[in-house]
Amino acid sequence: MSRKMKTMDGNTAAAHISYAFTDVAAIFPITPSSNMAESVDEWAAQGRKNLFGQTVQVVEMQSEGGAAGAVHGSLHSGALTTTYTASQGLLLMIPNMYKIAGELLPGVFHVSARVVGANAISIFGDHSDVMATRQTGFAMLAESSVQQVMDLSAVAHLAAIKGRVPFLNFFDGFRTSHEVQKVEMLEYEELGKLLDMEAVNSFRRGALNPDHPVLRGTVQNPDIHFQQREVSNSYWEKLPEIVEEYMAEISKLTGREYHLFNYYGAPDAERLIIAMGSMCQTVEEVVDHLNAKGEKVGLLNVHLYRPFSLKHFFQHIPKSVKKIAVLDRTKELGALAEPLYLDVKSAFYGTDWQPLIVGGRCGVGGKDVMPKHIMGIFDNLKAAQPKDHFTVGILDDVSHLSLTEGEDIDTTVAGTKACKFWGLGADGTVGANKSAIKIIGDKTDLYAQAYFAYDSKKSGGITVSHLRFGSQPIKSPYLIDKADFVSCSQQSYVDKYDLLTGLKPGGAFLLNTNWSAAELETHLPAAMKRYLAEKNIRFYTINAVGIAQELGLGGRFNMIMQSAFFQLAQIIPIEKAVQYLKDSVVATYGKKGNKVVGMNHAAIDKGIAGLVQVNVPASWKNAVAAEQSVQANSVPAFIRDVLVPMNRQEGDSLPVSAFLPQADGTYPLGTSAYEKRGIAINVPEWQPENCIQCNQCSFVCPHASIRPILVNDAEKAAAPEGFAVKDAVGAKDLYFRLAISTQDCTGCGNCAEICPAKVKALQMKPLASQEAQVTLWDYAVSLTPKKNPANPFTVKGSQFEQPLLEFSGACAGCLETGYAKLVTQLYGDRLMVANATGCSSVWAGSTPSVPYTTNHRGHGPAWGNSLFEDNAEYGLGMALGVKQLRQQLAQKVAEAAKLDLGEEWKNACADWLEHQEAGEGSRERADRLGAMLEGVKNQNELLGYLHENKDFLVKRSQWIFGGDGWAYDIGFGGLDHVLASGENINVLVFDTEVYSNTGGQSSKATPAAAIAKFAASGKKTKKKDLGLIAMSYGYVYVAQIAMGADKNQTLKAIAEAEAYPGPSLVIAYSPCINHGLKAGMGCSQLEIKKAVECGYWSMYRYNPALKESGKNPFVLDSKEPTADFREFLMGEVRYSSLLKQFPEQGEALLTKTEQDAKDRLAVYKRLASQSE
Repeated sequence: MSRKMKTMDGNTAAAHISYAFTDVAAIFPITPSSNMAESVDEWAAQGRKNLFGQTVQVVEMQSEGGAAGAVHGSLHSGALTTTYTASQGLLLMIPNMYKIAGELLPGVFHVSARVVGANAISIFGDHSDVMATRQTGFAMLAESSVQQVMDLSAVAHLAAIKGRVPFLNFFDGFRTSHEVQKVEMLEYEELGKLLDMEAVNSFRRGALNPDHPVLRGTVQNPDIHFQQREVSNSYWEKLPEIVEEYMAEISKLTGREYHLFNYYGAPDAERLIIAMGSMCQTVEEVVDHLNAKGEKVGLLNVHLYRPFSLKHFFQHIPKSVKKIAVLDRTKELGALAEPLYLDVKSAFYGTDWQPLIVGGRCGVGGKDVMPKHIMGIFDNLKAAQPKDHFTVGILDDVSHLSLTEGEDIDTTVAGTKACKFWGLGADGTVGANKSAIKIIGDKTDLYAQAYFAYDSKKSGGITVSHLRFGSQPIKSPYLIDKADFVSCSQQSYVDKYDLLTGLKPGGAFLLNTNWSAAELETHLPAAMKRYLAEKNIRFYTINAVGIAQELGLGGRFNMIMQSAFFQLAQIIPIEKAVQYLKDSVVATYGKKGNKVVGMNHAAIDKGIAGLVQVNVPASWKNAVAAEQSVQANSVPAFIRDVLVPMNRQEGDSLPVSAFLPQADGTYPLGTSAYEKRGIAINVPEWQPENCIQCNQCSFVCPHASIRPILVNDAEKAAAPEGFAVKDAVGAKDLYFRLAISTQDCTGCGNCAEICPAKVKALQMKPLASQEAQVTLWDYAVSLTPKKNPANPFTVKGSQFEQPLLEFSGACAGCLETGYAKLVTQLYGDRLMVANATGCSSVWAGSTPSVPYTTNHRGHGPAWGNSLFEDNAEYGLGMALGVKQLRQQLAQKVAEAAKLDLGEEWKNACADWLEHQEAGEGSRERADRLGAMLEGVKNQNELLGYLHENKDFLVKRSQWIFGGDGWAYDIGFGGLDHVLASGENINVLVFDTEVYSNTGGQSSKATPAAAIAKFAASGKKTKKKDLGLIAMSYGYVYVAQIAMGADKNQTLKAIAEAEAYPGPSLVIAYSPCINHGLKAGMGCSQLEIKKAVECGYWSMYRYNPALKESGKNPFVLDSKEPTADFREFLMGEVRYSSLLKQFPEQGEALLTKTEQDAKDRLAVYKRLASQSE
């Protein structure tokens, strides 16, 4: 029969199948698996029915460990239960996995297999997580493509139910989970016919039930436990045949043949690769290529990895095979070899058939496995003694394990078109390409594949979309390296990336730019010119930004670029493409009114009409690059050898030796200053005549790209042309300048929006008009540091302190960085940070760009990240370690004070000992003692010890940073314990009210009525009051702050928290791109102000130290709300969309969330009115 085909990614395919067989889904967000749970939640909200005629009951837990516990309990109740996870999240489930398997419960875990963090975290796919669970007793089923996920996920559920063994169903994270493919659907009706209802009923009857009660989870002694572990062997022995039977049923339905081990290749193959996961698709392409040339090679694709059936394994390997290479997508330190390789060698051990077997690692950390890599493996097998324990896809010049790459073959199926799109996160490029792939996949007979590659930055990072289209199914699970069409939406990329690499001769290149033909001659790099001319590339430009602004679309130019693509690529007739695009606009924006639809329709038309073909002159073949400046040649080795290649998307070519200094995961600070991304459309221009020198613009700047600079007479005289200054207010004999790094600015515009001058002192201007500012910025930041003429604990004075967090990868308008930057300005030279995994670890610690930096003395924040769930404990460990070492140091200082080294020495030691726990003045006291140690360090062992450990003289300022997902949910237990410890630790929570980093899932910080992922129909329960809980201890300093509403209160709370000699908790309201601010993130500071003015968010400080003087420790800093609460809610899509999607229910929830806010404020008022 003709099957329904749909374009979707691997996560959606797994969710579609799992929904059918699931009563309850217990979930927790983790990349890259969250999308499966999000889809299930959305379908449940829409009323989709499972095979049992119900919507799935979805519950979001506080952690993966909690989700596994809920799965376990739900299964014991007789409900078929599913979860979705990856990486560390899966590892947190291991204890429950043992229990679920041991109790023969038919749960299914769908896993987008991902790296487990070791010396670094990576969100991309390999098998290190799933391989860490192979001992639990779960059956393990692997898929290699989106279509296989659709087909075999059903086998996992069906076999779990019939075989009474839980399944871990896995596929490669991102590479399969996020790859979009056109696939054949399996319908619920036909799946229902395969379901063993007798086994379902037996499971339900055997559940815990007081009508026929039993006890599970006993305690056993050595006399019987061994026997109990062996008694269930038969279930695992029978399972392979059950899986094989269900695979045969799926094969009947689909025509695609499935076995526990699928062989692909020559029937008389002599060389064989054994592998599992997405790399098998690449191996198949190479097998076809080599066999077509007369070679005899094959692939054994492992599907059922556990239990490992020797019968089925040998059944599918041609007896002609003489040499085997086993590929693992993981690394196990200290092991003899990786898991699959060990299993294969063990399988052949003791048999009469003894082919030569070698093994290796590939694809670790999500690295692409390309055809040339597989060619190298087959070449290796030709050797008399092939290299064993090899690596593929890297140049290992340290251990020398890497194989030489094979021939770079083109395995593309005839008629397939490959298209690459370079974009900027949040510029709409990825969204447009997802739309294009859906249009072509769902509206035509063509097959389509899409994969979206991102860097680790937030919405301001680079994106590269890889789209393939063809008349036959597409394999190629790797990035496009041979393209027919390349598009670039950011003109600043032309000299930062090799945009044209792999573009085929005669291919097309589209550049979004406002440059004229003459300006192209000036701005295009020589290498690009040569490529365009030598490869006969058809070169087109379009001023999509200008067209969008002309149409009233602001910076939203994605629709223009999309229609231009359809015009140039000619994948489908342009008339049809235009109609499909316009239909999609109506479907997407129809509810927003005819004006919005009309603007987007006009954008489609102008995207075609606005194309300009550039005549590539023959002279470009001889274009010569300009000489590098001395400055460019004098950058640190790490910048030259690691950061620059990585930022040019050339990190794959870096050898292992490039990372010898980083073997333990340690990276230098301040590297983001070398990026100079130039990604803003508009940047601020200083109008000195209007400036009142309040420094508020610098205070709110998320990326520290605007700063007040103090200049003396000599520096003013030596300044480059255009370096305007004015007399500094409150700083005698100094001048003031507002310096702006236009190349680091992300163009959010918050600085101009909040400027309080009567006539704005900052005006947003096109980036191209501000090129002169680059030299002026470089000069400004090279000037000698000046003593702060103001109190650093004031808004103005704080900004004369150097920010030791700069140019991060955070979204434009981000509030998290604003708060963190302020902490570094006040305490950065003695700051220790334990950072929870999340947005704040991604914008802070994404290799190779590190935004935390040092001052002129080399001092700066010492930053570390452990995990998501343990950050509070990690920070406590830091503090306790430092405390112990400083106490040891204090003992030595006390001993040294008795030495006869003069009165000044004794006074310095006494001063340090008396104030060793005081942060204020700590650096000065340490400097004084350290300077004196220089002269006496060689006199005896004690003084030598003190000199060697002088870096412990300064009192550390210990902070714990993290988001609300960590503080309110997964890390709450640890946070509670750390606050209760009484230790002198400061906690800063960036409250975005969602799990921002994983895409905006609901947390306990999410208020009622807010639509978020896992709360598709609006959250039903009120926001957790973390501050009130912490206050209950009575000895924890607690504050809620809101920078945009009251900068002074923000500053005061942070200062009080750090000064308080005990635990402190500062909760900072942080509007997020996930909120859908209708005013845009350029008004994120204003959004905070509105939140406070309407009573949505309250500012307060609870200082236990005030009790000692008989004062009320609680101070409510917010004024009585005056603004309209509902109006504020309607300014954010997360609330306004609720009324559109669920009008009746939405109205009740919005009323509830307003009442929740009033109730919360009433509690604060009551606390503020109490007297001691």
